[in-house]
Amino acid sequence: MIGNDIFFASASDLNRRLKAKEFSAVELTRAFCERLEAQGPRYNALALSLQPDALKKAKEVDEEIKRERFRSALQGVPFAVKDLLAVARHPTTWGAKPYAGQVFDTDATVVKKLNKAGAILTGKLAMVELAGGGGYRYPNASLTGPGLNPWDRSRWSGGSSSGSGSAVAAGLVGFALGSETNGSILTPSAFCGVTGLRPTYGLVSRAGAMALSWTMDKIGPMCRSAEDCGHVLSVIAGGDGNDAASAGKNFYFAPQYARPFGEIRIGYAPVDFEESAEEGLRPAFAEAVRLLKSFGMPFREVALPDFPYGAVGATIVSCEGASMFEELIASGKVDELADQRQAQGLKAGLEIPAKDYLKAMRIRTLIQQAFRDMFADIDILVAPARTSIASRVTESLDRLRRGGPNKGLGALTGAGNLAGLPALCLPCGFAEKMPVGLQLVGRPFSENLLLKVGMEFQSKSDWHKQRPPV
Repeated sequence: MIGNDIFFASASDLNRRLKAKEFSAVELTRAFCERLEAQGPRYNALALSLQPDALKKAKEVDEEIKRERFRSALQGVPFAVKDLLAVARHPTTWGAKPYAGQVFDTDATVVKKLNKAGAILTGKLAMVELAGGGGYRYPNASLTGPGLNPWDRSRWSGGSSSGSGSAVAAGLVGFALGSETNGSILTPSAFCGVTGLRPTYGLVSRAGAMALSWTMDKIGPMCRSAEDCGHVLSVIAGGDGNDAASAGKNFYFAPQYARPFGEIRIGYAPVDFEESAEEGLRPAFAEAVRLLKSFGMPFREVALPDFPYGAVGATIVSCEGASMFEELIASGKVDELADQRQAQGLKAGLEIPAKDYLKAMRIRTLIQQAFRDMFADIDILVAPARTSIASRVTESLDRLRRGGPNKGLGALTGAGNLAGLPALCLPCGFAEKMPVGLQLVGRPFSENLLLKVGMEFQSKSDWHKQRPPV
């Protein structure tokens, strides 16, 4: 029997139960597909159900398990992907009306890799149109409507991987893939109370994914736990000649070989937790920092160098996004987007002078050097993933975008994306009955170190195990 607890089990636990033959892959897949189809629309999270294909794959997995042909820790686990990833012969809408009928002939590389590992693709998940390219003002900037948060459907699930955040939090999938250019994995993970991993730029192939900013886009897992993120990353990472930005590196999930806790140097800024975060979140952050300090890791106060992170990131994404969607803009179909501010933003991106783009890229190089200098004395940076709880779906997102002078690590999300650094979002408590998230950021290709700390954090807390109200 597939009980309700199964829908909130970790991916590794589902795989273990499949091997123990507590249920079949077909039974598990059918249950998850029916749940995704029934409840996905409740959160505006479902873009497309793939139940027939999923059940066919599940039958193959059952045969493999019967023959004890074990492929990976994800074998037989139902998952779904953000709708900017191509799935052959099925619509890939990029969350936007102008692309509603778009179909590709081949799967995205990450979809191919997960299929080979035996994971079962059950659907495609909703997203902010064009992953937010051009900038959007309200959460309803999506072909499927605003992403609704399972903890409170009057609140946003976060963008642009809105469906991925909602689906994992609501137990509609075993795990999901999202993408991040400037916060689109960290934000929905923090708002929905799930564990999300933004990999190092270039570690995971983007072949078959919609490009928004080819120098900043990253694809990563959104899961129930840090351990699950490690298992997913071990499958989807690796070099790919079809992605010109591929780092050509593999990832082997082996946190046990990372350095001892006493040697992991942590950088943080008390101002982030005690002043920048909204007052209601401060008790949760204080407890999370206390727990981290109990691991015996030396903490040191640090601050980001003073760079215009927001302006640099916005210039790069605007220029590259407008270039990517130049044909859409020229055709006039850009005006079909749900958010007219976004349409105007894409048009404006074509007007940015080349000298401004080049200046932003030069400053970006200085930012990357500044992080290299910082990581000479620090191994992991710790900061709030978001300094507020999820906003209401009727509320303008301008409030979330407002920023004052750089304090502590307050600009870490934008700065980390500019530098191509990996980040892990961990649920760390609640405020007003809504999830609160912490982010750990490391030097390039230090995912195992982040996951080691994240797994220890989750072994000594249960925030990641909490479920939204029915």
